[in-house]
Amino acid sequence: MRSLPLPLALTARLSPVVVLAAVGWTLSSGPASTGDHESASNDGGGGTKSASAPATAAASKTYAASPAPCGSITVKNIKSLVPGAKTAGKEIPSTDTKLRRTCSWNALKGYDYRWLDVSYEITDSDESAAKTYKDRIEEKSGGGVVPGLGNQAYSVVNLTTEDKQQTREGVVIVQASNALVVVTYNGSDFESKKAPDTDVINKGAIKAAKDAVAALEGGQ
Repeated sequence: MRSLPLPLALTARLSPVVVLAAVGWTLSSGPASTGDHESASNDGGGGTKSASAPATAAASKTYAASPAPCGSITVKNIKSLVPGAKTAGKEIPSTDTKLRRTCSWNALKGYDYRWLDVSYEITDSDESAAKTYKDRIEEKSGGGVVPGLGNQAYSVVNLTTEDKQQTREGVVIVQASNALVVVTYNGSDFESKKAPDTDVINKGAIKAAKDAVAALEGGQ
């Protein structure tokens, strides 16, 4: 089978370490701003402060550290969502692995390309996580709420076209107590130049997000 050149946008995504090293760790590579947003359907008492107060506040956080992201998605789901990818995944370097970690899987099988990444960010409080969640979903309008996932969750699907090649990408953002979980899942067909259906990408991203949140809760 002849090798096929990847569109520039996807070629860039195949080198996440270089990109992230240049601009610093980013929680998630979201959909390109030039794409057409598509509405995503879901898968369904005062007192005197004591010297010990800071320690008490720190101990009260639900999550003190990020789980290992490359072990957050089940092998079954990796094989289903990213056919041909190494199930071990590839963790992206972080400036603070206790608070921020991400893992990526990608593969080109035949003419079908798939990319999946899962990121965790541990904040100081539920309030901080909720504020960051709110800010991020405001940047990604056109999606919808995902019920029953963390404290709150949001999913959006985006379609981009470059050199007549379509790429469809789904992003799921979850706030779970003081943690944020972001899943990015995209795909392209290099034979037809088309992208997978919105429902395929959206349900795939939500499936991975459910695994990622379960891994976070399981490591509590």
